[in-house]
Amino acid sequence: MTLREDEVISLLNEAKYLYLRHISEPEDYSLRLVVEQAIASHTGTVSTSGSTSPFAKLRKGASPIKSIEGCKTFELQWSRYVAYLVTEEGVGSRARDEEEVYTGNLLRVYTKSRFLDHLSRDTAGHFEPILHYKVICQSHLIDVASYSPPEIRLLGGTKFKPN
Repeated sequence: MTLREDEVISLLNEAKYLYLRHISEPEDYSLRLVVEQAIASHTGTVSTSGSTSPFAKLRKGASPIKSIEGCKTFELQWSRYVAYLVTEEGVGSRARDEEEVYTGNLLRVYTKSRFLDHLSRDTAGHFEPILHYKVICQSHLIDVASYSPPEIRLLGGTKFKPN
């Protein structure tokens, strides 16, 4: 069964969690991301034994987030990007900025953002409107600016192996 791109985008946005599994530039100015769906695995718990961390109490009884058999893997590919930024989740996460406007959940499409503001201020020579996409992963936030949307597809199988 072949899914339409909008159906794949819906599946990606319905995922509870994503992990970045691969990032590359297959050709000059092109970008490829592979992200894998993950779930809270209720078959195990997060280990807190011997931990003196202040977060040990919060972690007690928590379930680990991981990719398991049946989780989907998605490929997003931009044939030409303007810029991209990979940020560690802990320093990049913050409450939604009321001045930013987007649609989507784990794959966001912005019409107004600080990233777009930065690019319009600090770069030049753009002859087309710049589009801003953000992929929200467990350990990474990936902002991508481009002139056209990415091609998005569901990869076969449940585990990704780099080319």
